[in-house]
Amino acid sequence: MNFGLDRFLQDASLRASLKGKRVALLAHPASLTHDLHHALDAISALPDIKLSAAFGPQHGIKGDKQDNMVESPDFVDEQYGIPVFSLYGEVRRPTAAMLDSFDVLLVDLQDLGCRIYTFITTLRYVLEAAAQNHKAVWVLDRPNPIGRPIEGLSLRAGWESFVGAGEMPMRHGMTLGELGQWFIHDLALELDYRVISMQGWQPTAAPGFGWPLGERIWVNPSPNAPNVAMARCYAGTVMLEGTTLSEGRGTTRPLEVFGAPDIQARVVIKTMQQLAPQWLEGCTLRECWFEPTFHKHQAKLCSGVQLHAEAPFYQHDIFKPWRVQALAFKAIRQLYPDYALWREFPYEYEFGKLPIDVINGSPLLREWVDDPHATAADLERITLPDEQAWQAIRQPFLLY
Repeated sequence: MNFGLDRFLQDASLRASLKGKRVALLAHPASLTHDLHHALDAISALPDIKLSAAFGPQHGIKGDKQDNMVESPDFVDEQYGIPVFSLYGEVRRPTAAMLDSFDVLLVDLQDLGCRIYTFITTLRYVLEAAAQNHKAVWVLDRPNPIGRPIEGLSLRAGWESFVGAGEMPMRHGMTLGELGQWFIHDLALELDYRVISMQGWQPTAAPGFGWPLGERIWVNPSPNAPNVAMARCYAGTVMLEGTTLSEGRGTTRPLEVFGAPDIQARVVIKTMQQLAPQWLEGCTLRECWFEPTFHKHQAKLCSGVQLHAEAPFYQHDIFKPWRVQALAFKAIRQLYPDYALWREFPYEYEFGKLPIDVINGSPLLREWVDDPHATAADLERITLPDEQAWQAIRQPFLLY
């Protein structure tokens, strides 16, 4: 199959309208061709394109910033002599000076298919700025590595943030190019927007179910996104960032494990199986132990759980990572009623709100966890309508 970048490079007719225009690139470490050349190098080598600037999202264009909320500076690229602007530094939205550097912005970002992954918020901000300043945006489309499934509560109005780009469920089931079309419609934007689509993407085909396993190499789009299994778990395990539990940062399996020194993982798993065994289908849970080398519970032995979303345990159509992680929180709350589960700090610079609520786009998930009388059926009752509504909302914008 061909990703958008490969088609853009191979077919000069796709680039014809860019002749004489100043072109910028928004990219990160996974912005690669099929033979692993970075988009910045590959596009710079084209005789008919003149790159005037580049942009980097969270973690930087080089992916060098390990943790969240670690900002990247602007700099000048030594090889090409162009400015590289950070959209996760002093600003999150392009400034007037940044916008003055190009006519057309090419966006080549590998997403993880989860609302909280900030590259889609960066796309929204870029589209809004481009519409206000008569700039064009082209998305060089890439796969949603977790395919088409939809899951989770939709973000509620007024809860938008850098980890909440719009009123969509946690697993949106769209590509970046498709999301751009929805943003433009939802926000009533007017701009020159184009998607250089993929060829041959099969989001329902085994064994990748979104990612072309065996055909394309996985390269981390952010430092703690090391493989497809992590991408599959992420819509659930990302909620751990709003808790005192370790999400495995500082281990070799970040965002596939969770744990803490003061829980008993084996009992947590057993309680999860008792509370809602139907939510655990499509994967398997395994008790494990880990000692983070940095981040939460650094150098402490944690009793943990690993979510295995890989063959032979993985069943794409029924795996529900958001529900699995929600169930883990519910089990911990039942076992340890006074456990200090929710972290309190300005997550992604959102002041006065609990991080778990910012992540979920409302307090609804936390309130369900903390209510000792709330059941799995109660969470389904408020979640299923959101999922069904999004299925219809997204349909006009799907390209594949």
